[in-house]
Amino acid sequence: MIIDFHTHVVPPAIKERREEYLHDACFSSLYSQPKAKLATADEIIASMDEHGIDKSVILNLGWTTHELCVVTNDYILDAVARYPKRLIGFCAVQPLAGDMAVKEIERCAKSGAKGIGELRSDIQGFDLRDTGLVKPLVEAIVRHGLILLTHASEPVGHEYFGKGNIRPDILYPFILAFPELKLVCAHWGGGLPFYALMPEVAKSLTNVYFDTAATPFLYQPRIFKHVAEIIGSDKILFGSDYPLMSPKRIIEQIETVELNPEDRRKIFRTNALKLLSMME
Repeated sequence: MIIDFHTHVVPPAIKERREEYLHDACFSSLYSQPKAKLATADEIIASMDEHGIDKSVILNLGWTTHELCVVTNDYILDAVARYPKRLIGFCAVQPLAGDMAVKEIERCAKSGAKGIGELRSDIQGFDLRDTGLVKPLVEAIVRHGLILLTHASEPVGHEYFGKGNIRPDILYPFILAFPELKLVCAHWGGGLPFYALMPEVAKSLTNVYFDTAATPFLYQPRIFKHVAEIIGSDKILFGSDYPLMSPKRIIEQIETVELNPEDRRKIFRTNALKLLSMME
């Protein structure tokens, strides 16, 4: 079994008429160019069948407008209802929407969502370190047994489309402020696992996981082995970032790395199953 913990889908209407949604700053920054890939739930199912993916976490993005969050959340919840054995839904919120964001978390949780994400604080216009703003949302997420998945990016290195600036120095205070939160940091947490060589950082990562989304764009294949050695393979979640990247590319990348069979099983499925089962 392979579980892809990081994929994105949008309603067919958004894919077909993306120009109508460019008023949303987050959507515009990521999808204004026609070459920026968008996919529907039916398309991800076809891709999963093609590449041997058993289940996928389908994520929203942290849109700038609350209204777009609701529209795309409805689609994700409907997609999960249509493909309950294949798709796992995470919904989006705009923290700046205040009470409406908290109510949206509650609505999505009651409708079967398993998490909130992908949060994009850098584009959504807020700071993860603003405890007063994010605390009500985190409390709602924890109360409903959900997982939070946030974008993350490296503080150094090459620039790329959608990189953003949610760096380890922003993630770390957020993690310290909410140790009870089950948190997934996308894209290897912008390198945060390497700071776990510091004992106090390692201690703080008890409830923190890292996905592998878009790894071929970011790191050499040996990152799998190095991170497994530093924080343990049980903290790594296989994720592709479909449709930006085919899961085949990351599967092939992992196959070039010397990992023992148990570590591979953890990365491809066991870790995801354990994390998701914590909510049951």
